[in-house]
Amino acid sequence: MPTIVVEVMPKAELLDPQGKAVSGALHRLGKGHFTNVRVGKRFELTVDGPVTESVLAEVREIAEDMLANLVIEDVVSVHEASTESVVAGETR
Repeated sequence: MPTIVVEVMPKAELLDPQGKAVSGALHRLGKGHFTNVRVGKRFELTVDGPVTESVLAEVREIAEDMLANLVIEDVVSVHEASTESVVAGETR
């Protein structure tokens, strides 16, 4: 069955305390060349049937209504994941 991936990130203009904490930890571990870490959310929705444009549109609506708090977050991606990437835990 196909899987649709929804990625949600904090709005760019807002402080991301989790990202700041990760960035600080990386710096303390000697990995200071990684800067401006942002932490978001990933949702995987399994679809019973083919992924069509209408299904993707429905998922975009669900993402904006339920999965993201649009006051502080943006839905940055809604896409079908390949079988290999879902198994490997990758987004693309």
